[in-house]
Amino acid sequence: MTETWIEETLYDNWGQRFRVVRELARVRSPFQDIVVFESDSHGRVLLLDGVVQITERDEFVYQEMLTHVPLFSHPDPRRVLIIGAGDGGVLRRVLEHPGVEKAVMVEIDGAVIELSKEHLPSIAQDAWTNPRAEVIVGDGIDYVARAPDAAFDVIIVDSTDPIGVGEVLFTDSFYEQCARVLSAQGLIVNQCGVPFMQADELYETSLRRAKFFPHVSAYVAAVPTYVGGFMTLGIASKASLAGQDVQSVRTRAQAAALEGKTQYWTPEIHVGSFNLPPYIAKHLPAGKA
Repeated sequence: MTETWIEETLYDNWGQRFRVVRELARVRSPFQDIVVFESDSHGRVLLLDGVVQITERDEFVYQEMLTHVPLFSHPDPRRVLIIGAGDGGVLRRVLEHPGVEKAVMVEIDGAVIELSKEHLPSIAQDAWTNPRAEVIVGDGIDYVARAPDAAFDVIIVDSTDPIGVGEVLFTDSFYEQCARVLSAQGLIVNQCGVPFMQADELYETSLRRAKFFPHVSAYVAAVPTYVGGFMTLGIASKASLAGQDVQSVRTRAQAAALEGKTQYWTPEIHVGSFNLPPYIAKHLPAGKA
């Protein structure tokens, strides 16, 4: 019997491939090519335009760090806006925080949501029907532009890289509007690529955010299927993030009943993830942390 493999197309000179048990879906939406398959090694896998977005086996690393770090960095996050994240994993983790009163998720490609509901139900679990959640199929850029001033405390952007459908989520105008709709202590987080291979992405995104936020930094997470080592998650805030310590983060995690329930994020990892290796730190604007 002939083996079937799917090879990621993110880089033309380096990559990874998965042995396929069975293909579950292959769809061309108005925005992108979507493939969902069951792998021999990582459970079910979601690819957008040939690039791995999430796998069942290691999704917890990215989802926990993209969610718990900003929500435990903000002093009192009640209103959270999620842009992208069509698989529902970020929405699920946001709703694990009992202090969050409203989580609005805006995903441009409804096909990603529907295919995730059908083929990747373990990632979002019951988040889709949570009464605190509002899921909108629409343009996140347009939603932010129309949102009132200070409407949200935290914005989490879970997008593809700044090419194709994700490109508009890395522009000056987008970050300017995000700063407007964030409250006085608001902050925004978005993925900034793997700096070993995509250093320009971290540098250019950080410079753009620094135009509209007084505090710009990044933290790291080691996601096995994001080839190249540490993934950077850029964070920009209106208030300083300095002074966080393990015990204060642990106290908040205990109050949220999250301590001991995560697979990657811990108070120690939270604080330590901001200690960047020099090869990553040099791509951040000086004096903006």
